[in-house]
Amino acid sequence: MLKIAWSPIYAHPLPEGHRFPMLKYELLPEQLLYEGTATPSNFFTPSPADTTTILSTHTKEYWEKLQHLALSTQEIRKTGFPLSAALVEREITILQGSVQGALYALEDGVAMNIAGGTHHAFTDRGEGFCLLNDIAVAANYLLQNTPIKKALVIDLDVHQGNGTAEIFRDNDQVFTFSMHGEHNYPMHKEKSDWDIGLPDGTDDTLYLRLLQNALPRLVDEVAPEFVFFQSGVDILATDKLGKLKVSREGCKQRDKLVLEMCKKNRIPVVCSMGGGYSEKITDIVEAHANTYRLAQEIFF
Repeated sequence: MLKIAWSPIYAHPLPEGHRFPMLKYELLPEQLLYEGTATPSNFFTPSPADTTTILSTHTKEYWEKLQHLALSTQEIRKTGFPLSAALVEREITILQGSVQGALYALEDGVAMNIAGGTHHAFTDRGEGFCLLNDIAVAANYLLQNTPIKKALVIDLDVHQGNGTAEIFRDNDQVFTFSMHGEHNYPMHKEKSDWDIGLPDGTDDTLYLRLLQNALPRLVDEVAPEFVFFQSGVDILATDKLGKLKVSREGCKQRDKLVLEMCKKNRIPVVCSMGGGYSEKITDIVEAHANTYRLAQEIFF
């Protein structure tokens, strides 16, 4: 059974004026239930991650600052969100959703988190709507608590996974792959194990060709035992921040390539949502829903 992490706090941690970026977290599970892609039994509600899990990845000083809401004005500005206790609780609930999702994926082949992909969070700071890095925390959890010895991050958000790259810069057990807009945020890129920077205006043909060429190399050369898939839909042509020209069908084919690769090679995969900033919320929700539809179709 496809297990999907979701909690009401995913959708409602912010003041009224900042709600739009969170709306998709409320609408996506409703859409999946309405169309029958998922039933209530597919969903699980994660509890907040504990301190030990968080400190496997983030510094004690930074975590204490978050707990006490003691970030400076400049640090808060870099995260993009007003800091609050509800926001911190949301972040640590998302973390646990990815940890538990990874454990479900070990059993079932795939699992999902209707949030996460917070790849701009570094060991000691947050950026770009990310306070804590759920992908990195979940990867470290598997490495420390399961037989998994080699993990692969496939980050296909339009923005480079700079925080994830920094966290695993000196860790040979996690290979970071990021295919992103070369001229998009963050302007200063960290060095992933493999970066593919895309020119503005990249369309379906170029995007899918580059990905099709990359995936077999990742399997053969990295030999991962587990995949973390950051499936941001800000690669869409409709995205206000993306600068690429990928269609909704192209985005669906992207997800299909990744999920079929994992299924074919028997590599468990957990998917986190990542970004999506199209003007019409239906474009965002439909593109994300395709990832879940494909997971059901390919794995179950």
